[in-house]
Amino acid sequence: MAKFICAFLFMLVITFVIQETYAGGEGSLRPQDCAGACDVRCSATMYKKACLTYCNYCCAKCLCVPSGTYGHKEECPCYANMRTKRGGPKCP
Repeated sequence: MAKFICAFLFMLVITFVIQETYAGGEGSLRPQDCAGACDVRCSATMYKKACLTYCNYCCAKCLCVPSGTYGHKEECPCYANMRTKRGGPKCP
């Protein structure tokens, strides 16, 4: 019985690690999911229309939106690396 419990716990931990490693990365969204993800991303900004426009553009290209309302761009390198003509970040 103890071996079964240990094996079960081991499999549970492995499943959790795999899920955390691969969830939310580039290409994890479907195109139809971009609007909802961008609504969350842009929920705290004063410039909601511009934020949603650029977020949806970036999501369509990368199929990824970083979590939260600010930062966490390391979750989506494609999203983080998109730049404007002046070299500033394109994606909110």
